[in-house]
Amino acid sequence: MTDNKLPPEPIMDIAHLGHLEMLTPKFDQSVRFFTEVFGLTIAAEKGDSVYLRAYDDYERYSLKLTASNTNGMKHVAYRTRSPQALERRAAALKGTPFEIGWSDGDVGHGKTFICKDPDGHIIELYYDTEWYEAPPELKPSLKNQAQRFPGRGINPRRIDHWNGLAVNLSECRQFFEQYLGFRLTERIVLNDGSEAGIWLTATNKSYDFAYTRDHTGVPGRFHHVTYAMNSREEILIAADVFLENGVHIETGPHKHAVQQTFFLYVWEPGGNRVEVANAGARLVLAPDWKPITWTEEERKKGQAWGLKTIETFHTHGMPAVVHK
Repeated sequence: MTDNKLPPEPIMDIAHLGHLEMLTPKFDQSVRFFTEVFGLTIAAEKGDSVYLRAYDDYERYSLKLTASNTNGMKHVAYRTRSPQALERRAAALKGTPFEIGWSDGDVGHGKTFICKDPDGHIIELYYDTEWYEAPPELKPSLKNQAQRFPGRGINPRRIDHWNGLAVNLSECRQFFEQYLGFRLTERIVLNDGSEAGIWLTATNKSYDFAYTRDHTGVPGRFHHVTYAMNSREEILIAADVFLENGVHIETGPHKHAVQQTFFLYVWEPGGNRVEVANAGARLVLAPDWKPITWTEEERKKGQAWGLKTIETFHTHGMPAVVHK
């Protein structure tokens, strides 16, 4: 007899990645990097933080840069699809070990539900947001673009995704699937059956964030944030801009095997890893997408065109782990 019971309705409450708060011990140098070399625009300043935006981010900002005695990520924020969606996610998380609670929000967005994943990464969920209104000198010629093209540095278009380091990837994946409705699109599974990399999405992009295994065993660390460029050619030009400005190019330009992203990784002055990648590399349109699994042997082959993954890609995470 066939079981006609329908699967649970998908959770579609998360709209997209909103912003990320990055810590830096070299605040002035990091601000200069992100404004003059990277090409972001300062949208606000408050306390020890500046709020930065790419020219086609529709919200007021996508990167909060905060002075600190260390580097890494303080929190990541996702916008929900409605006020009701925010309440549903808060209700689902209330009373769990992952709940932190409500806040009044921050520059550019309203009340916020704060939680943490099993690895300790801090996650903010919000709906009420401030749409960016460009001042006269930054008004674009085309009204369907948020801000005038800055023509400064490498000029990324928008924030794209971020990558965290985690100790137990399976627990984290289940958290994002069960409580926030993210879908797994690709993953790396080692020979012992454990997950070493997971890529998840809440949109029709192939991924909005990824987690890879932290070799140190220290939970809650940060790997990188990624901004989208318009083309591969712009990424090649970005490599020249970084070279001319003495920015440390870690690896690339090249193409990932997983997700097929054309990439370039650099380290900003505070020691955080930043990636630029091609916008809209792949879309996942199938509602019943079947996750792609990569084996340990397949990943040992390196990136798509044979470039071996540089060692620091596995060893450099933020903040640094001090061995006593």
